[in-house]
Amino acid sequence: MKQLVLLLVISILCVVRPTSAQTQTVRVVVHDSFNVSEAVLAQFEADSGLIVEILRLGDTGILVNQSILSRENPLGDVLYGIDNTFLTRALEADLFMPYESPALAVVDPAFLLDPEARVTPINYGDVCLNVDVAYFEENDLALPQSLADLSAPEYAGLLAVQNPATSSPGLAFLLATIVVFGEEDDDYDYLDYWTDLIANDVIITDDWTTAYYSEFSGSAGSEGDRPLVVSYASSPPAEVFFADPPVETAPTSAIVAPDTCFRQVEFAGVLANASNPEGAQQFIDFLLSDAFQADMPLQMFVFPVIPTVPLPDVFAEYAAIPDSPILMPIAAIDANREQWLSAWTETALR
Repeated sequence: MKQLVLLLVISILCVVRPTSAQTQTVRVVVHDSFNVSEAVLAQFEADSGLIVEILRLGDTGILVNQSILSRENPLGDVLYGIDNTFLTRALEADLFMPYESPALAVVDPAFLLDPEARVTPINYGDVCLNVDVAYFEENDLALPQSLADLSAPEYAGLLAVQNPATSSPGLAFLLATIVVFGEEDDDYDYLDYWTDLIANDVIITDDWTTAYYSEFSGSAGSEGDRPLVVSYASSPPAEVFFADPPVETAPTSAIVAPDTCFRQVEFAGVLANASNPEGAQQFIDFLLSDAFQADMPLQMFVFPVIPTVPLPDVFAEYAAIPDSPILMPIAAIDANREQWLSAWTETALR
């Protein structure tokens, strides 16, 4: 009888005890553009003993909005993909708990935008105009060399941009127009500029994916007819890398004239109320590892923040880094973002 009771107790314990997979899973909430090589991720899982689950939530704006709404019962343990345009919104909502990775010791301090270490910089890139090279050559049309050029009649109906309320590159582009043209009450401000863009038949999409793959004529497989799009200075090497059949020159290029590119820095953070914060910290360390940083350029076409990581040849050859990207302090973004978005919505969408 004692043996039978002991067996029953052991059976009950086996049922109620969580499995190792449950206790060792780390859930990572990301935007749709997140990617990592299977071999690199598998090696991290083997080294750490963690099982990584990826949850994609759309563009960065949607990612941040849903994460804030679910803060008390987060969808994951770690969030990847928030950038400096949306950062203060998440910090104000106490979305993250502090964690300072040892790997930050070799990261350029210019990327460390949160003194409380609630987020960790992972990559950077520049939001710039991208062009369909063939269209401009076939139509003997000069490339625009400034934001102001885009409102000229010769570029009517040629530009696709993203909604800044829901899209990270869209917000970056809006901030660029504010820096270049100034705020309300100037003789010619950013709202006047957007009024001119609307009159010039700009199309506004909810996210980068739609703008780039459905509206832009230069992306592979797209049925779009607009040869100008807001994208990244590192988008052209993607067109070369994925070209089938292979191409010798990039079918697209990025315009990196002085007032056309906005610098973005992307971060990851351990979500407040995470069920596995230790696993989230290990995953952030992994994001700063040489293995992930070296894999990232050809997976997400962004630049690593670890300066010693070499770039792939195609990335080094076709990606562009502007000499003077547009910058805006996150404090200024924090203080004005909602007002700017509200005014932009009134101008551009109504």
